[in-house]
Amino acid sequence: MQAIIALLIAITLGAWDILYFQHVQMSTQLMAEMWMPPAQTWQWSFEDFTVVYTMWAVMMTAMMLPTALPMIKAYDKASRRYHANSFSYSLLFTLGYLLIWLVFSTTLTLLQWQLHGLHWLTPMMENNNQWLAALIFISAGTYQFSALKNSCLHHCRSPVSFLLNHWHPGHRGSIRMGLLHGTHCLGCCWAQMLLMFAVGVMNLSGMILLTLFMLLEKNSPPKAQIIGKTAGVLLCFWGIRVLMV
Repeated sequence: MQAIIALLIAITLGAWDILYFQHVQMSTQLMAEMWMPPAQTWQWSFEDFTVVYTMWAVMMTAMMLPTALPMIKAYDKASRRYHANSFSYSLLFTLGYLLIWLVFSTTLTLLQWQLHGLHWLTPMMENNNQWLAALIFISAGTYQFSALKNSCLHHCRSPVSFLLNHWHPGHRGSIRMGLLHGTHCLGCCWAQMLLMFAVGVMNLSGMILLTLFMLLEKNSPPKAQIIGKTAGVLLCFWGIRVLMV
């Protein structure tokens, strides 16, 4: 278990290091020297899509991998009962999990492409439309109360229950379980990820706060629903406040 956790911690730290480097570049570089997303959809090149997708993929890895560590540790422990060397199985489980978020990064990339075309995001990737920001805050807040959100959150909070009910042996089983856990995790957190379009795509403070909240939400006792509900209320009020400014 030590090897897989050490590897995932190294990947997570590497992803955060890249995000911090990008943040410093955006804060210190002259605008004339800085890459910026084109303002018109028809101006986007393959390179522009690649840059934006890579940015989202790194962000998803940095933010979501820490929240999955308890499940990965539980899977690795269970896997050692069936396999002499659990490292490869745990690695495939993790890759299956991350694949869901990497695919979702494609959706976020396409959404950002359209938002730039509508001029709802600035060239610095900050929100430029208070109605969009309010809609995202209120939608994310409302989603905190949905049955789908709470069902997916239950899976994320209960590694032992997930493993007992969805165990599949072998390498294919590892990937299958990773994909399933990633799907549950996406169902739990997709609306929270959209908040980055409201607070600024490259807002480092926003990334850190969201990651800490998701860690708290996923690792709190299953009956401690007050955390998610309180966050939902605060997000809705935040959205209303944005409209009133």
